[in-house]
Amino acid sequence: MSVLPIDILQSSQLYIQEDKLRQMRATGQAWDPIPVKQLGPHLIMTDGHTRAFSAWSSGQETIAVVWDEDDLDWGAYEICVRWCQEENIRTIRDLHDRVVDAETYQRLWLDRCAQMHRELEHKRG
Repeated sequence: MSVLPIDILQSSQLYIQEDKLRQMRATGQAWDPIPVKQLGPHLIMTDGHTRAFSAWSSGQETIAVVWDEDDLDWGAYEICVRWCQEENIRTIRDLHDRVVDAETYQRLWLDRCAQMHRELEHKRG
């Protein structure tokens, strides 16, 4: 585990789900380290965007990270990171105006990701 500046971590998600964020803040739970992996020149968050956003929005400038050892679908992560970069989402702070309700999160993020996974599966045969 390492501690890094939050601002060097590339987001791989375009939105934060408001209810999940509210629940996290209400419980006051300790934050687990954010899993990260290198993707080209970027150190990306592979999970934990809500935790990272909560930490950043509460004034933290650094965050605990851990190297993600999971076997990830890099094709999907490359697409998600490209989407983020196309919308100028570089760090967790760039999501400050993208905290959305559950229905909007489902429509704008989860459904989009599901479609992308279907397209990847089709291409891969």
